[in-house]
Amino acid sequence: MQKEFLEAGQIVNTHGVTGDVKVQSWCDAPEVLTDFDTLYWADHTPVHIEKAYVHKGCVIMRLEGVTTMEQADALRQKVLYLRREDVELPEDLVFIQDILGFEVFDARTGRTVGTLREVITTNPAHDLYEIERADGGKCYVPAVKPFLERVDQEAGRITIRSIEGLLDEN
Repeated sequence: MQKEFLEAGQIVNTHGVTGDVKVQSWCDAPEVLTDFDTLYWADHTPVHIEKAYVHKGCVIMRLEGVTTMEQADALRQKVLYLRREDVELPEDLVFIQDILGFEVFDARTGRTVGTLREVITTNPAHDLYEIERADGGKCYVPAVKPFLERVDQEAGRITIRSIEGLLDEN
């Protein structure tokens, strides 16, 4: 079952003296968050965005009703959510939360590698897939072509193509 609300980012600081907040985006690109007029708190209460822009890799937001630095400071560490139905993803993109737990299959070896446990964002480079092996060990695969071949949401499977030495257990 897909979640209706997805984590979008976290308020990490204040910005200026008029109540703006600095948001660390958990989206592929921080500018994605500037497209929303409304985000949500964890309890699904709407948060209206009056202004949003990217500054030094974070999103600076002015939230409705937050007009002082003290009010903004009280929001530190709060997570902002977006509603899935408010987002139109291109056909080749997926929500990270939807693929966690997928089986990872290596087309080169013809074997299952393990289960996707985490997607590590290594901005400005590509993401890394953290895969948990059946023996409890971990391995990492760049989430970029030519390593990433296919994400099949219906089958719950990610197909990669490793190179010699990439998945060695040593």
